[in-house]
Amino acid sequence: MAEGSGPFDIVVLGGGSGGYACALRAAELGKSVVLIEKAKVGGTCLHQGCIPTKALLHAAELADQAREGESFGVKTRFDGIDVPGVLAYKDKVISGLWKGLQGLIKSKKITVVEGEGRLTGPNQVTVNGEVYTGRNVVLGTGSVPKSLPGLDIDGQRVITSDHALVLDRVPSSVIILGGGVIGVEFASVWRSFGAEVTIVEALPHLLPLEDESNSKLLERAFRRRGIKYELGQRFESVKTTDTGVVVTLEGGKTLDAELMLVAVGRGPVSSGLGYEEQGISMDRGYVLVNEFCQTSVPGVYAVGDLIPTLQLAHVGFAEGIMVAEHIAGLPVVPIDYDGVPRITYSEPEVASVGISAATARERGHDVVELSYNLAGNGRSKILQTQGEVKVVAERDGRVLGVHMVGARVGELIAEAQLIYNWEATATDVAQLIHPHPTQSEALGEAMLALAGKPLHVHN
Repeated sequence: MAEGSGPFDIVVLGGGSGGYACALRAAELGKSVVLIEKAKVGGTCLHQGCIPTKALLHAAELADQAREGESFGVKTRFDGIDVPGVLAYKDKVISGLWKGLQGLIKSKKITVVEGEGRLTGPNQVTVNGEVYTGRNVVLGTGSVPKSLPGLDIDGQRVITSDHALVLDRVPSSVIILGGGVIGVEFASVWRSFGAEVTIVEALPHLLPLEDESNSKLLERAFRRRGIKYELGQRFESVKTTDTGVVVTLEGGKTLDAELMLVAVGRGPVSSGLGYEEQGISMDRGYVLVNEFCQTSVPGVYAVGDLIPTLQLAHVGFAEGIMVAEHIAGLPVVPIDYDGVPRITYSEPEVASVGISAATARERGHDVVELSYNLAGNGRSKILQTQGEVKVVAERDGRVLGVHMVGARVGELIAEAQLIYNWEATATDVAQLIHPHPTQSEALGEAMLALAGKPLHVHN
């Protein structure tokens, strides 16, 4: 077997958000790094996740605006979706970011190895027949779309998000299995593009991890948009026909459509990569880690979708940076996962940070809640969006959660995460002046009201 170079300070297996962030930060700290990636650096987020889906969602927003121009006094018309054009736009965004990322990695003198790596020792990864040794190894092999037992994905009639991102047409009708973030975002895109959409979700609400009031507002908005959903309904079976699929739910109800998108979450990529053989503790395919992302094997770390934390690119970035700094001996603070902002980029958007009122009560907090309706916000009126900003706080204490629904509210969550993470009270925030007219005022108004001095709020 040929010998790869080494020992490096760090061998990173997987060039997605967690892996490349770790490599970049470690290189900045003067560490020698080899980054091993079987496909393209950037991983799921750049190539099959965040970036391409948000590009489709932006195209969907433009389609809606073209349809609705008359209501703003602008004579526009919607002539349809040029799918090759949409895909070319999406791919141009991806390729530009990918080239930039490759240049950044090269400028930091990080060695990149293309190929499928395998952990073959506690401090070594083998790829293309060569062994790369490291004083530390960071595992970041990511995730892939999951399915359900007995549900076969054929890539034609029964598809995953990977297939949906390269679909060469707008389907006439789609059944989406799963009402989480991925399912809701694709429902939003396809409805804007003109498809009939039905979401099937086994739990009682769409976006079941969000505050229930947010979920209900989204459901109401989707109902107005003509997006159908079956909540509290479990999938039983699907059969393909000449024209599409017939889906049977538990209890016997059937639905038919041209396609079924399976959006039941993403599972870790860990099978056959040598993790168990090297003694790494696992659970249902996930690598188990402590608060510093250290595995059960000394010197081996794991980050991103491979570990059972929030499956978000910005979490991967944060974990990768933390690991690089921990290896370098810098003082690091464990990540507060409650303090990570979460956004669903549907129309309307749903964004949150911190914990829900229900979770706060379960944890023993004396909770106060305040909801500010976007109907009182000038900028939201101009945008013709509906929704709310809900604040959950400790009585006479810090803000515990901020939960929002409405167009563009994803852009507001950055301030909300500062409020949560800096343990601010409503009174702290109420004295800060928000620019008018902006949607950011909705957050400011909610804090004013919670501090006992409401402005544009109907009591």
